Amino acid sequence: MHVVFHKYQGAGNDFVLVDNRNAHFPKVQTVIEKMCDRHFGIGADGLMLLEKDDEADFKMVYYNSDGRESTMCGNGGRCIVAFANALELIKETTEFIAIDGLHTASINGNTVKLGMISVDKNEIELSESFAVLNTGSPHYISFRNTIDEINIISEAQQIRYNNRFTKEGINVNFVEILEPNHLKIRTYERGVEDETLACGTGVTAAVLAYAFQQKIEKGSMTVQTKGDVLKVHFQTENSYFSSVILEGKATFVFEGTYDV
Repeated sequence: MHVVFHKYQGAGNDFVLVDNRNAHFPKVQTVIEKMCDRHFGIGADGLMLLEKDDEADFKMVYYNSDGRESTMCGNGGRCIVAFANALELIKETTEFIAIDGLHTASINGNTVKLGMISVDKNEIELSESFAVLNTGSPHYISFRNTIDEINIISEAQQIRYNNRFTKEGINVNFVEILEPNHLKIRTYERGVEDETLACGTGVTAAVLAYAFQQKIEKGSMTVQTKGDVLKVHFQTENSYFSSVILEGKATFVFEGTYDV
């Protein structure tokens, strides 16, 4: 069978998207893994299915490039909003369901603002040099003075595959503070098992971890990824980081058909 696909990227985080409202797509790990393969397939960090939902505009189902269904993907969420807009399924605003619950989003041109889940500060593990938190996906944040020259594969795998995290896996982020409201980040993603050009939940985690460390109650921060600049907006409500919004460009790359 032939599958029609569309490829999008957000800050260099690239995805294969399939309109699966007719439930025709074969949800087979090897099929998805081959489609995401950069040498023998389309090539992507992950694959997303846009499906019907009775209570929202659509449902987002996300798979890492290893073919396994995964947790929330922030840049993927922004790209699927742009995809839904191109399909004329939504206009300027939307509500959709993902694995971590209901998300709201807005789109203006190729800029998408995506509402992320609230984060309980009581569940953030924090020290002077690192933080562990969940922003829809689990993240380890390592604060460094400089991140350009680190061997990210080697250092990240020591964390991702240690006794604590090896079973479920964790995304590992190295974060440099450029200015009080400007961060720089490099991310190693589980499921991809490599450095990616950006990670939306990782960017969000870095901002909230830094804000928690510095006791910043609300604001906006820019984060320089390897692929583009993203913004994160947030405020504090009781013990939660709430109204968390990930903002950045989501861009159509190309479309085609794939012989499954």
